[in-house]
Amino acid sequence: MRQSLHTLTIGTRGKGLVEITRPVVDWVAGEGIGTGLLTVFCRHTSASLLIQENADPDVRTDLQAFFETIAPEDPHRYVHADEGPDDMPAHLRTALTTVQLSIPVANGRPVLGTWQGIYLFEHRSRPHRREVVLHLIGA
Repeated sequence: MRQSLHTLTIGTRGKGLVEITRPVVDWVAGEGIGTGLLTVFCRHTSASLLIQENADPDVRTDLQAFFETIAPEDPHRYVHADEGPDDMPAHLRTALTTVQLSIPVANGRPVLGTWQGIYLFEHRSRPHRREVVLHLIGA
């Protein structure tokens, strides 16, 4: 059994989904582990991770619009606003999604469906640099 750890630094342009499938797949392929489990972990409380369709960009547009309606930026709605009006809504959106994914690995590749991609979901309005930690265990 072997383990490997790596950190990706992802630049965002503000709110939205950033596909990170390619750097994740490339890193796993280079580790020489054929069968195992990949953990993808986002080290932030105002960004999250999703596995979502990667063929039609309208899916990403609709996801963003949906999260705007369930966690709107409204300065009268929240007590916590230390970093601006998008602060608490970003925390809520992260709470409703996840910061950790577990993905099986087979034949040296993450086992994703045909239309599945791995996304960092930025919930803040300003651009950020986000860290995503990859942990691979297997043989």
